[in-house]
Amino acid sequence: MEERVLQRAQAWLDGNYDDKTKAKVKELMETNPSELTESFYKNMEFGTGGLRGIMGVGTNRMNKYTVGMATQGLANYLKRCYPGQPEIKVAIAYDCRNNSACFAQITAHVLAANGLKAYLFEALRPTPELSFTVRHLGCQSGVVITASHNPKEYNGYKAYWNDGAQVTAPHDKNIIAEVEKITDPSQVKFEGHDENIQRIGKDMDEQYLSKVLSLELSPEAVKARSRLRIVYTPLHGTGVTLIPEALKRKGFTNIIRVPEQDVSDGNFPTVQSPNPEEPTALKMAIDKAITAGAAIVMASDPDADRVGLAIRDPEGQFVLLNGNQTNALLTYYILRRWQEAGKLTGKEYIIKTIVTSDLMRRIADRYGVECYNVYTGFKHIAEVIRDNEGSKTFIAGGEESFGYNVGEFVRDKDAVTTCCTIAEMTAWANEQGKTLFDLLLDIYIEFGYFKETLISITKKGKDGLAQIEEMMKRFRSAPLQTIDGAKVVRIYDYSTLETLDVASGRRSKIDLREPSNVLQYETDDQTLVSLRPSGTEPKIKFYFSVAAELKTKDNYLNVATEIEAKFKRIAKELMIDD
Repeated sequence: MEERVLQRAQAWLDGNYDDKTKAKVKELMETNPSELTESFYKNMEFGTGGLRGIMGVGTNRMNKYTVGMATQGLANYLKRCYPGQPEIKVAIAYDCRNNSACFAQITAHVLAANGLKAYLFEALRPTPELSFTVRHLGCQSGVVITASHNPKEYNGYKAYWNDGAQVTAPHDKNIIAEVEKITDPSQVKFEGHDENIQRIGKDMDEQYLSKVLSLELSPEAVKARSRLRIVYTPLHGTGVTLIPEALKRKGFTNIIRVPEQDVSDGNFPTVQSPNPEEPTALKMAIDKAITAGAAIVMASDPDADRVGLAIRDPEGQFVLLNGNQTNALLTYYILRRWQEAGKLTGKEYIIKTIVTSDLMRRIADRYGVECYNVYTGFKHIAEVIRDNEGSKTFIAGGEESFGYNVGEFVRDKDAVTTCCTIAEMTAWANEQGKTLFDLLLDIYIEFGYFKETLISITKKGKDGLAQIEEMMKRFRSAPLQTIDGAKVVRIYDYSTLETLDVASGRRSKIDLREPSNVLQYETDDQTLVSLRPSGTEPKIKFYFSVAAELKTKDNYLNVATEIEAKFKRIAKELMIDD
């Protein structure tokens, strides 16, 4: 065991920590050295999703001390950033996870003890409402206690800045620098000035919902299809607080619930994982939809910023769309309706990430709308919105990982708005005599059939991080020449912000703010392979995107089968097919 680990653990035994915590540390030292190492070998850091990790004792675990220290660091940084501000305000929300309410209380009390004003939601609320609240109340910061779709052992701490977006450079690094100055709980102000804590709830819900409902594009279709059968599940999370109500107020009167999953529970008892990307997470909802004869199934993740969508295929069977497919449907629907309403002026734009399907760009080009390309993580989408505020209009944006947003009043993924837009889009398609699957095939025929897949390889712990780093080095030092027989024509290395044209050897700059550990290969048959270590989980992710021509709807399954075979060949070629 490393001496540093033992020293850090001993510091917790000798320091100002509660007896229960000390007993757990001692137990790990005596019986579980590997877990002790994982708990103490480093401090938790902010990634693309902020502070996130397994709950437990230690510097590398989510607990009341790491939450307190992070909040003290945030408070210190806010005071430094706003020295003349009469009142520094921070909004706080939390999800259904175990300890989330406790961690939110600790956050509020530490901020209050430092003289800051804390607006604490009275009960669990969706993450997008927190983003809205920061902007609506003119806060300087915000905090959401959530680990999104991670397993039940996890929790997290997402910090937001004054525009309602998650913190980005330099604020993220500066906050960490402040946290690292705190080496003992005695440096954290855990108690005092409770008068600085104000509870918020229903009034904020009303303000937020009014904005969500203001985005309506097809009120006539909604009215005509008000009895549309929609199954919705929050997967035990915060979506239960607002999404059914938002759908009802929008005019949909036939929302079918999954009662077992309406229960907010951080143990997520009815699912293996509360991740709407996983087909098993939607099984109960799909079973309910089959019985009820519903048209669509929607599921939000625990903090209600992401949405999974299942629709009926031509045979009437439910299929779970991937994030790119849902994003394409939303982008096409919104841009088409904007054009039909005469709202496009040439100053509008959408945003996608570098690993999101290029189909979104093709749709945007068709409607004369600019398309920005950014890193994974909605905070990067929010940066572009902030830069363009007042000069251009953000219409919509999304990621392949089931996160989308419409409009500018929220600066993060928004399952509430997305569910309402999907329901409206379904009603509109039905009024055209089409299902969402019909609409998706129309898009493929007009713009090209883009299909994607994702392979995630988990490498847990300290050794796992080293293995992921070595894997990235290997693909950089020995770049691929071909992929499934097609020549690699361009290599995008976001660590150096350079694109290499393989044939000419010419290098060009990538127009992004800062480097990132992402590598992409593009072939002459429009295949794109991307490698990206996750910023929130111990994983390396391989994204495959293939483009093909779809001439008729009847040929859809044949083309899909060919592409699936291509995915398997690529995975085998890269030796990641296990």
